[in-house]
Amino acid sequence: MEGIQNVDIRPKVDGFIEKIYVDEGALVKKGQRLFSIDAPQYEQLVRTATAAISSAEADVNAAQLQVNKTKPLVEKDIISKYDLDAAQLTLQSRRAALAQAKAELVNAKVNLGYTTITSPVDGVIGSIPFKTGSLVSGSSAEPLTTVSNISKVYAYFSLNEKQLLDFSRNYKGATLDAQMKNIPAVSLVLADGSAFAENGKVESINGLINTNTGSASLRATFSNPSRLLRSGASASVRIPQHLENAILIPQKSTTDLQGKKFVFVVDGKGIIKNTEIEIMENAKGNFYVVTKGLKTGDKIVLEGFQSLKDGAEIKPEEKSADSVFADLKK
Repeated sequence: MEGIQNVDIRPKVDGFIEKIYVDEGALVKKGQRLFSIDAPQYEQLVRTATAAISSAEADVNAAQLQVNKTKPLVEKDIISKYDLDAAQLTLQSRRAALAQAKAELVNAKVNLGYTTITSPVDGVIGSIPFKTGSLVSGSSAEPLTTVSNISKVYAYFSLNEKQLLDFSRNYKGATLDAQMKNIPAVSLVLADGSAFAENGKVESINGLINTNTGSASLRATFSNPSRLLRSGASASVRIPQHLENAILIPQKSTTDLQGKKFVFVVDGKGIIKNTEIEIMENAKGNFYVVTKGLKTGDKIVLEGFQSLKDGAEIKPEEKSADSVFADLKK
C-alpha cells in the first residue's frame, strides 16, 4: 500500500541542521515548518545585495542629474548632442545595474528562504535519519524525511494471466474503462485478519503483463479518514463476485494428482468413480467452486476416501447439505 503522495523532503541549500520541528510519525499540514538549516552565507548575501541596491540607486540618481544638466545645454547649442547621448547611455547602464542588483536580492532572499523547510502536502512524517547539527546538502542521496499523504491509500495487487482473463469476462463493457466502472466495491483484509472499515474501488489495471511474473498490476483506492492505513503496509484485496447456481464442494473432499483435482462421485448403485474437476482459482473459505466435472445432483465422497479405488462399491452414509455448509453460512 502507498499513500496518494509520498514526497521526499530534500534541502535546496547546503548547511547544518539547526532545528527539527517535527517527530517521526507526526501528522503535518501543508506549509508547516519541518526543519531549519543554519547557513549564514545566505544571510550575508542578502545584506550584500541590499547594499548593492543602495549603491546602484545612487548611481542612477547621479546619472539622471547629469542628463538633466546636459539636456538644456544641448538645446541652447552650448555643447554637442554627443554629450547628451553619452549621458543618457550612462543612465541606461546605471538603471540596468540597479535591475540586476534587485534581481540578485530576490535570488538571495529565495536562497535564504530555503533554509526553512516546510511540508509541501498534508501527511505523515516518515523516518528522520539526520539529527540536529548534521551537515546536509541538496546532492545528498538520502532525503531529510518523507511526507506521506495517506488521506487516501493505493493498494497495489496482481492477477496472473488466467485470473485477469476471468476477471475481464466477469464484467460487462466494450472497453477496459467501461469494465472497471462495473467492478463492485472491493474490501481490504488487514495483516491481523480484520476487515478495514472503508470499501475501495479498482481504478487502474496495467495494460502490460510482466514477462517475469506473468501477472498484471491493478490498483484499488481506499479512503483513509482514520489514518489507520500507512504507506508500506500490506493487506489483501477482496473482490466480490456474484455467482448463480454455483456448485460448491469442501476442499477436503478433493485429491491432487499431477496438478489436477479429482473427487469420487457416487452413483445410484454405490459405485464410485474418480472424476477430474476444474475449479475457480479463488477459493471461498474451505470450499471450492466447481466449474467443470460435476453437475447438480451429483453425490461425492466427503471424507474417508484414502483407501478407495476407482470402480469400488460402497455403502455411503449421507450427510445433509446444511451440515456440510454450516461453517459457510455463519
